[in-house]
Amino acid sequence: MDSTWLILLLFGYLLGAIPNGLLIGRHLYGIDLREHGSKNIGATNAFRTLGYKPALLVFLTDTGKGIFAVYGAMQVTTSPLILLSVGIAAIVGHNWSIFLHFKGGRGVATGLGIITVVIPKITIVVFLAWCLIVYFTRYVSLASIIGAALVPLLVWLMNEKVEYLYFGYIAATFVIVRHTANIKRLLSGTELKIKMGHASAPSDRR
Repeated sequence: MDSTWLILLLFGYLLGAIPNGLLIGRHLYGIDLREHGSKNIGATNAFRTLGYKPALLVFLTDTGKGIFAVYGAMQVTTSPLILLSVGIAAIVGHNWSIFLHFKGGRGVATGLGIITVVIPKITIVVFLAWCLIVYFTRYVSLASIIGAALVPLLVWLMNEKVEYLYFGYIAATFVIVRHTANIKRLLSGTELKIKMGHASAPSDRR
């Protein structure tokens, strides 16, 4: 592994490690998401705690980390292996951020950003599936788990590059493992459903 690859991996990790949910909650709304709801800094907890507009901002900025990690690497190399390893580094940074004492989110939005750049047609299918599952079940965690599992399956069905298949397996494993507690709650029937079109105003949570 040469020095350029190592620099790109560090770039991907540090970009992924930016705690957007924490920064948005603190600086725009005066609320630390780690002290509310599921204590996660992702878009779902932002929705429950702050409302849909802050949640959308968290989602877009977390997705942007995956997009810009891979797009930035593209300015240096065209190697699918290097590009996807930088994407994986961004997910690792998001999930185990150096700025949060190696804690973080679950990597769903960041992973979506990565596949948006490298395999956009699969992104559309996965995102639509995620939306439908959330709409009919109200379980964001279930939609995220199934969406992640769909990536390697769709890559295989569409006969995409083998590097994309490996990425799909690794990224899906990260997402599913990070949802272990959610899976247990889904199986026991105690997982919280999201209330569509409703979330408490930030002032109600101070």
